[in-house]
Amino acid sequence: MNVPNHIAIILDGNGRWAKKRHMPRTYGHKKGCERLETICDEMKQLGVKYLTVYAFSTENWKRSKEEVDSLMSLFRGYLKKCIKISEKNKMKVRIIGDIRAFDKDIQESILELERFSSQYDELHFQIALNYGSRDEITRAVRHMAKDVKEGRLLPEEIAEETISSYLDTAQIPDPDLMIRTSGELRLSNYLLWQLAYTEFYFTEVPWPDFDYQELIKAIEKYNERDRRYGGVKEE
Repeated sequence: MNVPNHIAIILDGNGRWAKKRHMPRTYGHKKGCERLETICDEMKQLGVKYLTVYAFSTENWKRSKEEVDSLMSLFRGYLKKCIKISEKNKMKVRIIGDIRAFDKDIQESILELERFSSQYDELHFQIALNYGSRDEITRAVRHMAKDVKEGRLLPEEIAEETISSYLDTAQIPDPDLMIRTSGELRLSNYLLWQLAYTEFYFTEVPWPDFDYQELIKAIEKYNERDRRYGGVKEE
């Protein structure tokens, strides 16, 4: 089985999963966070080198205060726990998105995790927090424009590779496979630049139920695609 080098996942369906069980949405996020703790083990076992997950978007701030506060509490616990997960899997962790919107203690935990895990390279784990692709591109363009204005970059030097180097995912290869759980068929402002040639896999299974067997199904479907031409293999 050909295993993708880089898998990106939109972790969708936590709230609906909980509602179906007559539980609050916050319970679904807790179970989704627990699933996230094990997915890294599975990715490493399979030989995946890069994993990028969409955990909290720029639009998620619009949710109820109770739900946002619950998510912040989960992030606080997970970021600390992720140090042990990083050590176990020899995993380098990188946060993509604008972390300045988070409370100072969360920002400090992010920086501590990135510093601690910087020594590892067996698995590269990117977590998108306060991330939106349009916001990412806007910040990149502003940075690029500043460099042009100050003479560090000439307009004629700007190429696709230049733009990529200003994004949050600089030096990370583009995803080979993007998985979205829970049946939604849209990208929701996720890695719009990076997913230009990525294979998509959508499943009805909500994130808390997306187990190892479901992951294998996604990779098997990926293997049916013809990556040379960007289409599906002929029968």
